[in-house]
Amino acid sequence: MSDYTNKKVYIILVNYNGWQDTIECLESLYKIDYENYQVLVVDNDSSNNSLEYIKSWADGKTIIDEKDTTIYKKYVLPYIEKPKEYIEYNYLQALQGGDIELEKKYQNPLILIKSNKNGGFSYGNNIAIKYALKKNDFDYILLLNNDTIVDKLFLKEMVNTAENVYNAGITGSKIYYYNEPSKIWFNGGKYNNVSGRTVHIKKENKIAISECNFITGCSMLIKKILLKNVGLFDENYFMYLEDLDYCYQTIRSGYKLYIAHNSIIWHKIGSSGGGEISDFSAYWYYKNNIYFRKKNYKGFKYQSIVMIYLLMQFVSIIKWFFVRPSIIKQLYKGTREGFKSENDFDYRVGK
Repeated sequence: MSDYTNKKVYIILVNYNGWQDTIECLESLYKIDYENYQVLVVDNDSSNNSLEYIKSWADGKTIIDEKDTTIYKKYVLPYIEKPKEYIEYNYLQALQGGDIELEKKYQNPLILIKSNKNGGFSYGNNIAIKYALKKNDFDYILLLNNDTIVDKLFLKEMVNTAENVYNAGITGSKIYYYNEPSKIWFNGGKYNNVSGRTVHIKKENKIAISECNFITGCSMLIKKILLKNVGLFDENYFMYLEDLDYCYQTIRSGYKLYIAHNSIIWHKIGSSGGGEISDFSAYWYYKNNIYFRKKNYKGFKYQSIVMIYLLMQFVSIIKWFFVRPSIIKQLYKGTREGFKSENDFDYRVGK
């Protein structure tokens, strides 16, 4: 397999009130074995001064508390040398591609972008994608959750996979639980076109590369040409299923999805949504399940797949009644709002 570590990658982190997770992720990112990458952090209008804390960290003033975990000690420590050069842009400056002359004065600065609102996962990532497209100096975009810690070879394995396989559009990583570092959370995904459900593969794989039909947005390497052919992420989702939707559009456009099994990261599950299952996340999950079906299926196929989905929810209602009754209200509310939602987002790049 040829080595393509000269390909430029923009790594995008979206932060919302999670500055400590973001700093830990940055500490691990700046230790990776890869030659040509730049990190963009989009702060989605945090309410806890996250961006100020991140800048203070870059200046060497804010030091996060060390954690007594294997992953932290191995991949976050020792802390990188400070100060770390950075440039801050507001929303409008980012959309114009920043200040090229200013950036030339620095060597691989951290780019910080302050969003004008908390528009969700897609909105935050789209701001950074538009910044990158305006500069037009990259080969790949990597969406990476800010509550992850990365292995030193994770990006090298992803890029080499994407460059050496047939017609790759998106490449993903093997993802372990942060708190159970030997337990797999995601090692490829399966989307069932009949039930509309996605399943995470959680088994080890003896081969280095495999094809799948779903990759989580937790770690998603996207080829530049795909952005121009498929477009931006649908901001109607806010959170959840935007990654499934993008995978679906990618495959429908003739591209393939692969997992680079030697690309490894660790994920603090549920940090951005208030826990792995919360009322907030449940609402968006159930709403977006309906919206995804409305957007991507028509006629009899839409009617049948929605009917199957609704029948499945009767089982969910029984489960939540005994486990967490408050989720039932979110299931009803999200489903109702999903039927009302419209596919009105402009996906075209440069817009």
